[in-house]
Amino acid sequence: MIDQDLKLNLMSARQQLSPQKILDLIPYSSFIGAQAKFDGSEVIYWLDRRPSNIGNPSLPAIHGGVIGGFLELSASIEILYSLDVASIPKVVDFSLDYLRPGRYKTIYAACTVLRQGKNLVNVAATAWQDDASEPIATARCHFLLP
Repeated sequence: MIDQDLKLNLMSARQQLSPQKILDLIPYSSFIGAQAKFDGSEVIYWLDRRPSNIGNPSLPAIHGGVIGGFLELSASIEILYSLDVASIPKVVDFSLDYLRPGRYKTIYAACTVLRQGKNLVNVAATAWQDDASEPIATARCHFLLP
């Protein structure tokens, strides 16, 4: 029954060009404040500033775990939204590079499905704040398709 509901929600989100509908199904996304929209040719993800996401109050800076969770979440939503997948992908491997501090302002992310095999999907995710050419973090994710 749950899989059927998920399939219907995924179809509806794709038809309405609304990746946010998929994000709304995941409680963690509302906990950190993740949002998404289809922007013509790609899905853009963002995380508005929220006091509960601060890791270093002296800078202030967003907690690295929140940034990593946001990129992992974005990569999994990218799979669900852009590929013909009807079940939640499972993380096999997640590699994260922190490049700059995530200051206390909106973080944006974009994901690219690099390769889809029969059982595995490889996704690259990049997060930035002011300028997409100056990323604050990048991630390489491998997911298992059930």
